[in-house]
Amino acid sequence: MKYIKYPSKEELPELLTRPHFDNSSLRGTVDGVLADIRKRGDAAVKEYELKFDKVELASLAVTADEIKEAEALVDNELKSAIIKAKDNIAKFHAAQDQTLPSVETMPGVKCWQKAMPIEKVGLYIPGGTAPLFSTVLMLAVPAQIAGCREIVLCTPPNREGKVNPAVLFAASVAGVNKIFKIGGVQAIGAMAYGTESVPKVYKIFGPGNQYVMAAKQAVSVSDVAIDMPAGPSEVEVVADETSNAAFAAADLLSQAEHGADSQVIMLTTSEAKAEEVMAEVERQVKALPRFDFATKSLDNSRIIVVKDEDEVVEITNQYAPEHLIIATKNPYSIADRVVNAGSVFIGPLTCESAGDYASGTNHTLPTSGYAHAYSGVNLDSFRKKITFQEISPEGLRNIGRVVEVMAENEQLFAHKNAMTLRLASIENKDK
Repeated sequence: MKYIKYPSKEELPELLTRPHFDNSSLRGTVDGVLADIRKRGDAAVKEYELKFDKVELASLAVTADEIKEAEALVDNELKSAIIKAKDNIAKFHAAQDQTLPSVETMPGVKCWQKAMPIEKVGLYIPGGTAPLFSTVLMLAVPAQIAGCREIVLCTPPNREGKVNPAVLFAASVAGVNKIFKIGGVQAIGAMAYGTESVPKVYKIFGPGNQYVMAAKQAVSVSDVAIDMPAGPSEVEVVADETSNAAFAAADLLSQAEHGADSQVIMLTTSEAKAEEVMAEVERQVKALPRFDFATKSLDNSRIIVVKDEDEVVEITNQYAPEHLIIATKNPYSIADRVVNAGSVFIGPLTCESAGDYASGTNHTLPTSGYAHAYSGVNLDSFRKKITFQEISPEGLRNIGRVVEVMAENEQLFAHKNAMTLRLASIENKDK
């Protein structure tokens, strides 16, 4: 990790720059795969599974027998953990289901909103370097609560054509309707366009590698909605002289181990604590099975000493971290001023891992500074809101001339006429 003391404002943009991968070189491959899947459906998907995942599949769908077999392979302690996490995620997301008010904006003019589920959603669960069964819960549970009629999940199989048992168990617990053994770009294409086996969905969720992200961006242009732009995982830890250095180092490494392109940042007002955490990171990283990923990530990472809490807040809001851990003596004095972050973890005992798995909040969050404008996945991510309005004769009298004047001044006379005719109709009835 790079160690920086008291940087100037001019230095900050470069210090806070994320690792950047230019995916333009991938676009030819991604566009070619997507076009082929759109044209040839299942046949193309199976060919790309053989090419990229090195498995020849007779069928893309996971069967009920395979789900039952997977359940038997998951040990009871992990089953219990998955169920408890699912319950917490369900509680938190169900609490977001609020009745929307009906408003009379002026006498006789009534407006209201109705939240409707997105009927068909697609969930992508990476297989890669770690089986992310926790992401199944984070996406499928709120989709169920939102009322999505069809929940389609794609995840890459191993070379024996099997899906990770914990992924299948989590999908079963969370109520996924259809599961397919498809990875990478071909999974995104199958859900975006539909094939003989895979239903076309209206919105795609889930993380993935650079190819998956490029595919999601490509299909979002004109074919299907996606959850959010995404990049490598990241965390910012805020520490002071009272912080536990071992905890801070563990939190930094918990994100660093995601991948070589992840980034971790620590801001602190204490030089002594910065040096203590640096030493702890060097000690703890040696024990990690994913040592190579973590050490490469640390090359992109910083520990920055700043002069005071105000500067911590300013830099944090400028960086807009995916995960923000505030482990200081008075964490709320910082937390209350945070306006740009994906998810905030307050106090020394609140590790980011809790949010990743089981506290109840969602771990699908905006990265790469998108927390300036995007929320993490929540219940509303799986719904759209339809507005309704109704105007009574009284309302027409109250609002009619307002509409006519505005339409006339925009020179949209058909708009004006639609109101004028109605005003005349009620005037005639009044005579």
